[in-house]
Amino acid sequence: MSKRSSPATLHQRRGHVGDLKRIETDRRHLTGPFVTQTPLDSDTSEPSDFPVLTVNRQGNTFWSDLKSWKWVVNPVSSFKLLAISIILYLNWELVTPSIAPGLSNPLRPFLFISYPLESDTGDVRYAKGYLDLVFIGYHIIFFSFVRQVIIIHACRPIAHYFGIKRQAKLERFGEQGYALVYFAVMGTWGYRIMKRLPTYWYRTEYFWIDYPHWDMKPELKRYYLVHMAYWCQQLIVLLLGLEKPRKDYLELVAHHIVTLWLIGWSYLINLTLIGNAVYMSMDIPDAFLSFSKLLNYMKFERAKFVSFVVFIGFWTYFRHYLNIVMLWSVWTEFDLIPCVPSVRALDHHIKSSTSEVSRVWAPPEGTWLAPWMKYQIFAPILLLQLLNLFWYYLIWRVAIRSITSTLTDDRSDDEDDDRANGIDEKDE
Repeated sequence: MSKRSSPATLHQRRGHVGDLKRIETDRRHLTGPFVTQTPLDSDTSEPSDFPVLTVNRQGNTFWSDLKSWKWVVNPVSSFKLLAISIILYLNWELVTPSIAPGLSNPLRPFLFISYPLESDTGDVRYAKGYLDLVFIGYHIIFFSFVRQVIIIHACRPIAHYFGIKRQAKLERFGEQGYALVYFAVMGTWGYRIMKRLPTYWYRTEYFWIDYPHWDMKPELKRYYLVHMAYWCQQLIVLLLGLEKPRKDYLELVAHHIVTLWLIGWSYLINLTLIGNAVYMSMDIPDAFLSFSKLLNYMKFERAKFVSFVVFIGFWTYFRHYLNIVMLWSVWTEFDLIPCVPSVRALDHHIKSSTSEVSRVWAPPEGTWLAPWMKYQIFAPILLLQLLNLFWYYLIWRVAIRSITSTLTDDRSDDEDDDRANGIDEKDE
């Protein structure tokens, strides 16, 4: 004979169920890059001190995922958007040739760079155009997918293995793991590209000689557009509040805007050689920064100290010395731009009153560098250097404290009680 539960027991059980339900819907438990349903699937209106992206439920259709920005934080959603484009592209390649031979694939600009130039020498080059924006847009979604996969499926298990349990530290560990992968890959790729250019190693006179550099090697163009997609995606992450803001939040936003200014403007005005040099000076030291932070979270005391010392050396050389070298080149070598008919004007028989020189404002001929453009090029690189100096001050403050107080710091991941975080949270 079964026993009937007393009213007190039923009330207690309902209390447990209520607690579990509250945990499942509480943003404080769900917020963060390791739970992809949050904040997109969270129905609770309970306030949270962590900024989240909230959207309405619109189903799991292609358009709902795209319009709701669900793809920014949900790797399943971003994967669907990426896969649909690939499937449609392959379907077109397999079916269309038998139906309409010679018809170009409209999905190709999503996956591959556009505007190849014909050449009799076999040296394939590419121009730029509006379809480059399609490539960038697709790869913004690509980086959203890669970011979440690395954070959720790679970094979280590693963090748990090293005993990291606090949600704030788990989030930071994942962010730095993703940053390490990206900057290590892009730094290596940028070095590979520069080694094949006349600008290796920072031979700055070739930034200007033979300008305009409007026809790009395919690898250089792909590298440029991938960089643009990454920084656009990072700006989206910042503006939507998908990462907990830090004390240098405004400086980070300014840095991202200046970086996009440099990427977009240098691409538009055919200064891709100096652009490659600027990116390398940013990516390589950032890889060492992220590596040092990961060692700090994993509590490798000696290794993180050695890594931090190496990082300071790389940061000083790349972010300051080479940055100043490039500023000096803009100021003193700008006049190396040839005062002869531009190569593009000769090749395409462009006749105009401005085709006699390359140091003019003549966009149809690919020449944008009128004398006043020297200052427009100088300004964003100088702003980048000022931001670097701000972070350089923070880096040295940590270095001094690491000597005087065994690596203590007042800027931590969770400012409530993480007061001994080791390496300063200078983030980009």
